[in-house]
Amino acid sequence: MKCPKILLVAAGLMIFASVNALAADVKVIANPSVRADTISAAELKRVFLEEKISLDGTHVEPILEKDGPVHEAFLQEYLGLSEDDLQAYYSTLVFTGRGFMPKALGSDAEVVAYVARTRGAIGYVSRATSVEGVKTLAIWVPGSSPERKLITRVEPDYPETLKRLNICGTVRLQVSISAKGNVEDVELLGGNPILGESAAAAVKKWVYAAGRSRTIAEVSILFDAQR
Repeated sequence: MKCPKILLVAAGLMIFASVNALAADVKVIANPSVRADTISAAELKRVFLEEKISLDGTHVEPILEKDGPVHEAFLQEYLGLSEDDLQAYYSTLVFTGRGFMPKALGSDAEVVAYVARTRGAIGYVSRATSVEGVKTLAIWVPGSSPERKLITRVEPDYPETLKRLNICGTVRLQVSISAKGNVEDVELLGGNPILGESAAAAVKKWVYAAGRSRTIAEVSILFDAQR
């Protein structure tokens, strides 16, 4: 018997992995209160679409530029939206009470100044801009981080009810690994949400080889009712 297809609608999780010359001129900055030093392309998009409100336990506030080439490059490469589409999206969030209209500033210097004095603020500026008082976040995209060797793997529990009903499939997780090798955070990218909870609980117990810094990896776990 074949597994039924389980579809999880996860709006906003498209990862724009290609970085063209314009995107190379953009850097993402954050207030020093933000503990993360890296952010994935998927996380960045979710922060600016207000689907994710914290990084490593720190509440975050997205800051926009009003217009200009840096703003256009950021929208194109990291959000995949036009200015009109973005404004319509934010208007819907405000109208439905699910979000707010982010602060939009007129220049790189204004963005740096606001981010420097505002706890949790995250913005973007030209790579040539002086960023004294803030931190620059490295953007992680698939394939850009060296693979970390898995030392300890814990297999997930297969919920008996789902197994009996032959509900199966692959769960995709985004895993944040500390420099020491322990798993700091797990986020569901795709798959059945109940199976995802079981997979995440197991992956949080995994241990990787130590590395130079925090890295992010994508993990796929198969739940097969016939095994």
